[in-house]
Amino acid sequence: MAGFNKMGCILTAFLGFMFLQLCSATRYYDWVLTETNFTRLCSTKSILTVNGGFPGPPIQVHKGETIYVNIHNQGLYGVTIHWHGVKQPRNPWSDGPENITQCPIQAGSNFTYEVVFSSEEGTLWWHAHSDWTRATVHGAIVVLPAAGTTYPFATPYAQQTIILASWFKADVMEVINSALATGADPKTSDAFTINGQPGDLYSCSKASTYRLLVDYGKTYMLRIINAIMNEEQFFAIANHNLTVVTQDASYIKPITTPYIMITPGQTMDVLVTTNQPRSHYYMASTAYIDGNVPYHNCTTTAILQYRGNYSTPSITPFPNLPIHNDTTAADNFTARVKSLASKAHPISVPTNITTRIYMTVSINERICANASCAGPDNNAIAASLNNISFKIPSIDILQAYYRGINGVFQGNFPSNPPLFYNFTGEVVNSTKYPTFGTKVKFLKYGEGVEIIFQGTNLVAPENHPMHLHGFSFYLVGTGYGNFNKTTSPKTYNLVDPPEANTIGVPKNGWATIRFVADNPGVWFMHCHLERHASWGMDTVFIVRNGNTKESKLRPPPAHMPPCSKS
Repeated sequence: MAGFNKMGCILTAFLGFMFLQLCSATRYYDWVLTETNFTRLCSTKSILTVNGGFPGPPIQVHKGETIYVNIHNQGLYGVTIHWHGVKQPRNPWSDGPENITQCPIQAGSNFTYEVVFSSEEGTLWWHAHSDWTRATVHGAIVVLPAAGTTYPFATPYAQQTIILASWFKADVMEVINSALATGADPKTSDAFTINGQPGDLYSCSKASTYRLLVDYGKTYMLRIINAIMNEEQFFAIANHNLTVVTQDASYIKPITTPYIMITPGQTMDVLVTTNQPRSHYYMASTAYIDGNVPYHNCTTTAILQYRGNYSTPSITPFPNLPIHNDTTAADNFTARVKSLASKAHPISVPTNITTRIYMTVSINERICANASCAGPDNNAIAASLNNISFKIPSIDILQAYYRGINGVFQGNFPSNPPLFYNFTGEVVNSTKYPTFGTKVKFLKYGEGVEIIFQGTNLVAPENHPMHLHGFSFYLVGTGYGNFNKTTSPKTYNLVDPPEANTIGVPKNGWATIRFVADNPGVWFMHCHLERHASWGMDTVFIVRNGNTKESKLRPPPAHMPPCSKS
């Protein structure tokens, strides 16, 4: 069932491009989760979908609006939906991570999310937040400027969402369940896709390659979403420059570049001017991998196709993508990302920091009896923050916090690792094996928070895209090696740091973020490489209530999905 408006609105579309939706009413959507057959890579399989689509239906709103999405679960197991990058002020009840802010919507039941938009403007996305179901259950969120305002650049001729995703021939739930049972790395995907199609470098995929039809001499906005499960991506279009104007629904100083590097979870709005001879041009996306880890080593493609009368080229130009481990190319791009920080789009970087957290980000091992597992040293692979591997509880943490249910979580997540050593050099066996638990960090309402993410050299170091629910934050600094409390802060950018909800922590390096804890409730933080999150690279922040009604957690809706053990 498609989304509808409670009151009328005007929707104009032209040849597959989305144009401005003029509408002031509250929007209501009815979505059905169901198993649907799809054929990719020469074989057919059943996947979990929303309304039968891969990717799922887009949502389009104006800044500051609220929508309601009723999820009817006709699938085979419980699922939740997360509105990635939507801050949900005072409303973690609709944030979505399973057994963190709600228990799953069981098969045969339904739940209505209230999705509250506030300061976001640009592209975000929604996805399932239960095990690995987000592989096929995801879609775009387009947040247009508020009524009476416009973009801080010339309005593009048209816009189109570009969703990068993973395709597995196997059942994704079996992939992760098997890996967790054996302790090994999960199987890599069999393809990357652009808007649901692998592209003509894959078997049985040429005829269905996604094509973006464009007119000569126009500027288009591509709303790019990295929904891929476990790989960061280089993306480019042959013979066309990209001008990046937003990241994670926050405006940045425009960057003109031949390619972008985008991590899982991130979104970018990119302007493309169709100023080349009328023809066909490949757009392509391939993995950026800076660690010695399994990954899918192929390239997904689509076609940028000019309208007009011309002969189809015998050879379609292909973009010059960086090689898979080109860290210099990745760093050169990310270093250029800075907030627009204009009068119309100001930023406010916290300078009064009252809580500072030094957080190690590590791949670890879980000891298996009789060396019976298939991971390193015949142990199982694990992951941790501050050497604590997070255990998802059976009752959601938000309910436990709100209702005072004991025994669900512990409020003693540490502000420092258990041991300081040369994190990016030597491997200390005492930190190779983490502790396991459901530990959360309490924050006072309104305090300035700084988190220093420190990568480590344990087991399999690589870049970690860290995502925080309920907030956007400022990336004030990054570097390689160990963070130095004396010299590293001198490199901070407190003038125009990028505002984001997902950032990459460099391999064997550090990244510092700042935010104000002004959103009361329970908020998940985790690596957006799905295998790392499954291994325990997660934690939870609980922001206590403030002193006013507007600074207190809202009460729960009348109906929340029941927990099996509540």
